[in-house]
Amino acid sequence: MRVGVPKEIKNSEFRVGLVPGSVREYVANGHDVLVEKGAGAGIKVSDGDYEAAGAKIAPDARTVFETSDMIVKVKEPQASEWVQLREGQILYTYLHLAPDPDQSRGLIESGVTAVAYETVTDIYGGLPLLAPMSEVAGRLSIQAGAYALTAHQGGRGLLMGGVPGVLPAKVLVIGGGVVGTHAARMAVGLGADVTILDRSQHRLAELDELFEGRAKTRYSTFEALDEETDSADVVVGAVLIPGASAPKLVTREMLKGMKEGAVLVDVAIDQGGCFETSKATTHEDPTYVVEGVLHYCVANMPGAVPLTSSHALNNATLQYGLMLANKGLDALRHNEHLRNGLNVHRGKVTYKAVSEALNVDFTPALEALK
Repeated sequence: MRVGVPKEIKNSEFRVGLVPGSVREYVANGHDVLVEKGAGAGIKVSDGDYEAAGAKIAPDARTVFETSDMIVKVKEPQASEWVQLREGQILYTYLHLAPDPDQSRGLIESGVTAVAYETVTDIYGGLPLLAPMSEVAGRLSIQAGAYALTAHQGGRGLLMGGVPGVLPAKVLVIGGGVVGTHAARMAVGLGADVTILDRSQHRLAELDELFEGRAKTRYSTFEALDEETDSADVVVGAVLIPGASAPKLVTREMLKGMKEGAVLVDVAIDQGGCFETSKATTHEDPTYVVEGVLHYCVANMPGAVPLTSSHALNNATLQYGLMLANKGLDALRHNEHLRNGLNVHRGKVTYKAVSEALNVDFTPALEALK
């Protein structure tokens, strides 16, 4: 199979679908790898590095899309990319289709087989290809929140950890999953006053044990959200419903009770955001203000640290990518966890949460693959 790696073109996206070490693995498995010229520039990897790993260099993205059997990316295809996809081709990348009807329509019309990193599962019930970027985004959310809190960014003028005699910032983390845990870990490490909200008693008990009192836990109710957002200096939205649009947990009305210059960091923005007032922003223009509250809603947060992110992502995606390259559609037919990543196949939506969010017909993946 020919595996193609185009250069990412989303705003401020510097990650790359395959690092040279992964290219070597595909080549060792008998596949040709075609990498667009300059695709690795964002992680300081040259075309020569890719050639040394066994890849061929394509002069442009068009060549990659036209001649590859499988496309490996990081972010969802942009409009200029999805029109180049075709039936019989496999797309392997993050998709986040539920809040993106335009992309969904483009993939459906292309006939491509689209496998989404964010819905592939594992034997532990986790999302192994989403987890590494969730870890990065969770940690970055605190860096972003701390920076936005500074006065010259329009924030309250607080130092996250305070100093002796001055209280630290209060950080509220909504959601105790991978993102929330890593956000809390970073905030605790900086000396912030941290509270985590979640609706799983089991998870709250795990977090309580993990942090040993360094972070407080609280069961998430409307009352708890109201009280905690009112007192918070930074609120991190870290909720996830796999493949579906994120629930809107913090309303515009709740912002009126928050401190002026407080910061909201919406890590769920790829799935539409978990704050009612969220709208996607970019690394170049990351924040805006609603009701006196700063919103940081960058849709590709891990793109800010592409070297770390690309390697962490490749560590997770490589084994599943090799399955697809080695076995094609049979890999989806015979591996339930990989099949859970199938969102669109030959014009059919094969992931239920996506079909419900977009209000389109759902076709079970196995049925679509017959």
